[in-house]
Amino acid sequence: MTRFDPDTSRTTLFSALLRASARYGADRAVIEDVERTPLTYRRLIQSSIVLGRKLTEFTRRGENVGVMLPNVAALPVTIFALNAFGRVVAMLNFSAGVANLLSAVRTAVVRTVITSRRFIDEGRLDDVVQALSGYEAAPDRKVRIVYLEDIRGSITKADKVKGGLQAAIAGAVHRWYALEPEQPAVILFTSGTEGEPKGVALSSRNLVANAEQIYAFTEGVLQPDDILFNPLPIFHSFGLTGGTLLPIFHGIKTVLYPSPLHYRAVARLIGETKATILIATDTFLQGYARAALPEDLGSIRYAVAGAERVKDTTRAMWSKTGAVLLEGYGVTECSPVLAVNVPETNKPGTVGKMLPAIEYRLAPVEGLKNAGRLSVKGPNVMLGYMLPENPGVISPPPDGWHDTGDIVSIDEEGFVTIRGRAKRFAKIGGEMVSLAAVESVISTLWPEGNHVVVSAPDPHKGEQLVLVTDMADADRDTLIRHMHEEGLPALWVPKAIYVVPAIPVLGSGKVDLVATIELVKQKLPFL
Repeated sequence: MTRFDPDTSRTTLFSALLRASARYGADRAVIEDVERTPLTYRRLIQSSIVLGRKLTEFTRRGENVGVMLPNVAALPVTIFALNAFGRVVAMLNFSAGVANLLSAVRTAVVRTVITSRRFIDEGRLDDVVQALSGYEAAPDRKVRIVYLEDIRGSITKADKVKGGLQAAIAGAVHRWYALEPEQPAVILFTSGTEGEPKGVALSSRNLVANAEQIYAFTEGVLQPDDILFNPLPIFHSFGLTGGTLLPIFHGIKTVLYPSPLHYRAVARLIGETKATILIATDTFLQGYARAALPEDLGSIRYAVAGAERVKDTTRAMWSKTGAVLLEGYGVTECSPVLAVNVPETNKPGTVGKMLPAIEYRLAPVEGLKNAGRLSVKGPNVMLGYMLPENPGVISPPPDGWHDTGDIVSIDEEGFVTIRGRAKRFAKIGGEMVSLAAVESVISTLWPEGNHVVVSAPDPHKGEQLVLVTDMADADRDTLIRHMHEEGLPALWVPKAIYVVPAIPVLGSGKVDLVATIELVKQKLPFL
């Protein structure tokens, strides 16, 4: 493992880009999207300078600027453009629904949203734009929609010449406008699964540190000739850091795809680009494996999974391709990666070992042995939350410690196993039952299905379990027998089963728990 030096992360995103260009060569291709026209470091830097200069005409230094774009080359250009000129990128999740989008804009006090007409048209997001346009995020601060096509049309030949000259001295231009590495650089938003979305303020140092932590810990996994395929939206932390910043900062070409849900298209493009590394979630990995032709996935050396537990069926699918599946763990508040498996010590069922420079502690949880509630501290831990009730103000984590809300166990070798979210435990008759653990057991009975266990009130035992599944023939008698054969207590058996056509999923690939719980609430009187 390469030693992680925290001092190397005390830089801005744009400075880290310049450093990578100097290290790997300005003519090295680092970004490609579905248009299949690669961007070199030189072109990325020049485009960022030209765009960033134009954005200064209607934004201010330190302002939170909304960005609502899919995974296309223009998105990292926009991120670096804003960072180069001291603006803060507020990444807006266009799949979150109008209410959550407006909440995010209000929480981060966003006055300007950058998007694309082509994207709005193709994504049928006219209602979103209509809701945002003129929305008063704060008193006398109405939202202005700015389209990249209009900016591009306003760029003159003189702008391009000036941009080219300034790109040659990009470091000096950046130093004039740059915010400090410890100041906010990017604001991401929680999914809103537990109320209104919270803004997560990440500094340049947070993001650069996490990219460096991953690279140091996974020494040898990334090779200079690797091609990383990223279908995960960049408005989520895994897609941003793992799928975009990490490869750019280390000379690896990343291929961006605008939607992880296009299973056949993703599999086909992986084959066409000869991608060697794929980042995704369990749900998406299953989708790509099922949709792929035999020749599509053969180039993949490593498939790196996060956001949700990897099923045994998923591992079996991908073992046929020759790829090694590496499971990791992260949270948005930590930029996001905290732990990951590496090829030499890949321990299925765990999420690997903690990255360097991360301190952790486990708080006891009533009713659980050999596990605790995880809190972490390190250079990748966020500056703090922006809360809906206090827009624009960053509330830092107490003494730098972030409570993940996850229940984990850590073995004697340091491997981390996720036992579940603290809020994903049910107290039944005084016993703590992990919903994730119940889901895992159910998956061994019906591996081809997707299953979510939620808790509901119970007049006698406090709470009861309800299974939501897309297995059409799932029945409780079979489940009871399976649980008994596995030696598990009767408390683990869901009292009801609700069969649905498909489990609701967020844009990140995670199960949409709010939507799933709502389904159960609607159905509960009849179950």
